[in-house]
Amino acid sequence: MLFDMDGTLLDSEQVWDIGLRELAREYGGELSDPARLAMVGGDMDSSMAILHADIDQPWRDKDVSAAWLVSRMAELFLTELRWRPGARELLATVHDAGIPAALVTNTGRALVDIAIEVIGRQWFAAVVCGDEVTAGKPDPEPYLMAARLLDVPIERCVAIEDSPTGVTSALAAGAAVIAVPHDAAVTPRRGVHVLDSLTTVDLPLLAALSDGAVPAP
Repeated sequence: MLFDMDGTLLDSEQVWDIGLRELAREYGGELSDPARLAMVGGDMDSSMAILHADIDQPWRDKDVSAAWLVSRMAELFLTELRWRPGARELLATVHDAGIPAALVTNTGRALVDIAIEVIGRQWFAAVVCGDEVTAGKPDPEPYLMAARLLDVPIERCVAIEDSPTGVTSALAAGAAVIAVPHDAAVTPRRGVHVLDSLTTVDLPLLAALSDGAVPAP
C-alpha cells in the first residue's frame, strides 16, 4: 500500500492554503484561487514558481520563498492538522492485516517528520519525501522508490491519492490507483478508481486491485 499524505490522509491542503496565502501577502500580493488550485499535489519548486508568477513577481528566489513557507508550515502543522474521513481507520486495517505500507509525498522531510507524529510512525515501513527524490510527483520516481523500499513489485501495489498530480505519478509508476478527490477534481481514466471517501475502501477491494482482479474503468 502506498499512501499520499496531503489531502489524502490529512486535511493538510487547508493548512497549506493558509501558509501560501500568507506568503503572497508577505510579498504584497494576493494568491488567486486558480493559482492555488494549480499547486495541489505539486512539488515545492513548481508551487513557488506558480505563486511568483501569480503575484507578478517572477524574479523572486524560489529557495528563499520555500524556506519562509516551510518555517511557517512547521508552526501550522503543530496545531492545525486534521485527519481525512476514514484515513486513520484504513491505516489501522492495513497494518493489522500485515500489508506493508509506505508514505509517498511531495512534502519535504522537515515537515513530514512533524506530520508523521500526528499520523503515527508505526503504520509505515517506508517514507518517501519530496526532497529525497530527483523528481517529485507527477514523475513516477517517488512511487517507484517506495515500492523498492517495500520490496514489493509496483504492479502489486495500490496507491491512494487525492490529486491529479499524484494520480499521474502513481499510474506512470505502474500501480493501481484509488483516487479520493479533495480540493482538485480527478478525471476518471483507465487504472483509476475514483471514490467519494476512504471510508468505502476495504481489504477485499485492495486485494482485488493488487491482483488485477478489478477491471479498470
